[in-house]
Amino acid sequence: MNQYVARPQSSAGRATLRFPAHPIAGLAGASFKHEHLSAILADEGQMGFFEVHAENYMGAGGPPHDALTRIRRDHPVSLHGVCMSIGGPQPIDMAHLARFKRLIDIYEPALVSEHLAWSTHRTTYFNDLLPLPYTQATLDRVADHIDEVQEAIGRPILLENPSTYVIFPESSMSETEFIRGLARRTGCGLLLDINNVFVSATNHDYSAMEYLSDYPLGQVGEIHLAGHAEQEDDDGALLLIDSHDAPVSDAVWKLYEIVIGRCGPIPTLIEWDSDIPVWPVLKAEATAAQAILDRCANRTVPEKSNAGH
Repeated sequence: MNQYVARPQSSAGRATLRFPAHPIAGLAGASFKHEHLSAILADEGQMGFFEVHAENYMGAGGPPHDALTRIRRDHPVSLHGVCMSIGGPQPIDMAHLARFKRLIDIYEPALVSEHLAWSTHRTTYFNDLLPLPYTQATLDRVADHIDEVQEAIGRPILLENPSTYVIFPESSMSETEFIRGLARRTGCGLLLDINNVFVSATNHDYSAMEYLSDYPLGQVGEIHLAGHAEQEDDDGALLLIDSHDAPVSDAVWKLYEIVIGRCGPIPTLIEWDSDIPVWPVLKAEATAAQAILDRCANRTVPEKSNAGH
């Protein structure tokens, strides 16, 4: 089992947890959308896990918590934060972190993640996950923020690589070097978003394969797959947008198969956040990912046995 898939104790250290300890290793999942709840509950087929954005459940009670409670009884959950602003220059918002920790205590998620990005400036909150320069000073600051979050919640987080549309001339290291340094210094795990890799590589004209070859795959605890949109920049060049509003592209599926072949069946999440389809369409994307995970598991088990692992 991946070292970042942990069964947490509650903050009070209770021996009995609120929800069943559903396994997540080697499973594919999908974003949980409330409009799919009835279809999910009526679906007799197997489904791996569901991921929710933490900020959608920071209110007190009500229909969102009722729906998530019903899902959590039968499935493992991945809690994905989008507003911690770990990459920002400001201190971590302690009230937000407290709300984040409360959700972890309540729902006992199998995986907890956040973004390598920033989204706040003083009292302004942006509806974007913004990039940051990859310098030693930035690494020091982000590492301190990760340490603070992990200390507060009592477990490691998974840090997601960004999709980017601009680069900073002051960057003194590559993105993969920066991420590797953060994982080494803080002990955090990584959430590898393969669509983000493909989007950034296309936008900045570098090789997605070379990026993945330099990425610390051994630290990955979860993978994200999603669709993207094609646009043009001001010069007429292709510009990809991480839109989460379409099926996973063929190119991203190919990269995913390569990654899974290298590092084994890691829990994989299909993100779909706009132009949300009916449940069978989203489930079909997760089923396709599960088929790749299962093929990898069947292929790698004998090799591990022969190697004495």
